[in-house]
Amino acid sequence: MLTLALTAIVSVASAAAAIDHAIDVVPVPAGTFTYQAAGEFLNQGHPVDAPRVQGQVEPGRAIMRRQVSQADYARCVQAGACKRLDKGFRNATSPDLPAVGVSWADATAYSAWLSSETGQRWRLPVYAEWVRAAADRYREEGALPSDPNDPAVRWLAEYDREITRSEGRIKPAQPFGHFGVNTLGVSDMAGNVWEWTDTCFARHSIGTLPLAPRENCGVRILAGSHVAALPDFIRDPRNGACSIGLPPANLGFRLIRED
Repeated sequence: MLTLALTAIVSVASAAAAIDHAIDVVPVPAGTFTYQAAGEFLNQGHPVDAPRVQGQVEPGRAIMRRQVSQADYARCVQAGACKRLDKGFRNATSPDLPAVGVSWADATAYSAWLSSETGQRWRLPVYAEWVRAAADRYREEGALPSDPNDPAVRWLAEYDREITRSEGRIKPAQPFGHFGVNTLGVSDMAGNVWEWTDTCFARHSIGTLPLAPRENCGVRILAGSHVAALPDFIRDPRNGACSIGLPPANLGFRLIRED
């Protein structure tokens, strides 16, 4: 019995070591920096451009060089720690393509499983960490025209920008490296798929009477070619209401490791 127990322990340790060895990470530069805040900003009830704010990354942070792959996620499902994905993504097991069709809860479950398997702390990045890791691939939102006497000026500009973004937005995920690497060596940042972050969406009131942000952690900030927000439980709206249908086909994730 003792021999069997020791064999099982060695097998588990070997599996964890194999997983850890296969994870390629890139250090995220520590320190302070400025970036454009995520969320909604209102001045006397009118939408305005998001301000630049100061962010900080603590020492000892590393980010996955690529997104979590279909094969990576399938191992978590096989271990019983992750939910099987919905039809259309269920049998996806490629080691060269990012896992897509995952909710924020799915990504969080995977990070918990990976932490347990490796004995390290893995988690979704907060938006500021993702921006720092994106380096030269990070792009700020451009200013929109506005007229305090005519709110329609900004509304129409926002509509035009969303129309431009939506053209060809949902495309099949490409193999890792298709969009190249940034100056830090991280691949496919702001390309391929949008990525979950752990940052909650917040509405900010600024101006002469600033109010405390109203945070909604049922909605998370997404990072990619531009900042976006999505409910944790979203299903592809092309197929019906937000609670039914297939999950988004252009949404994956990568994790931060705390050393």
